[in-house]
Amino acid sequence: MMEQSVTTVIIQQPVDQAIPQRIGEVQGHRDWSTGLFGCFSDCSSCLATIYCMPCVQCNNATRLGECSLLPICCAGSNVAMRTRLRTLGGIRGSILSDICVTAWCESCVVCQMSREMDNMGM
Repeated sequence: MMEQSVTTVIIQQPVDQAIPQRIGEVQGHRDWSTGLFGCFSDCSSCLATIYCMPCVQCNNATRLGECSLLPICCAGSNVAMRTRLRTLGGIRGSILSDICVTAWCESCVVCQMSREMDNMGM
């Protein structure tokens, strides 16, 4: 007796209902855990940023899942990383505010992002 094989043709990819389309609110649901000038709440990150800001920037990039050389190779990467961190953490703000604070006090932004990732457990 001969065995018959059955071929199933899939005409539509299955949709995974467990994956949400949007993680949270567009504007975020909370504020930064420390202020932009909250360096005294974590003096070690403040000193590290003052004495070796490229090291802290590269560490921040790695913690955000990016290439560690991103801050060295790409101008404006701190704005992109700050926006990514805000989005991941559900922090209120806008890309325009990220651009402005980074332009006015980049070292404060780098230090704040490091503190925020510490507080988020990243």
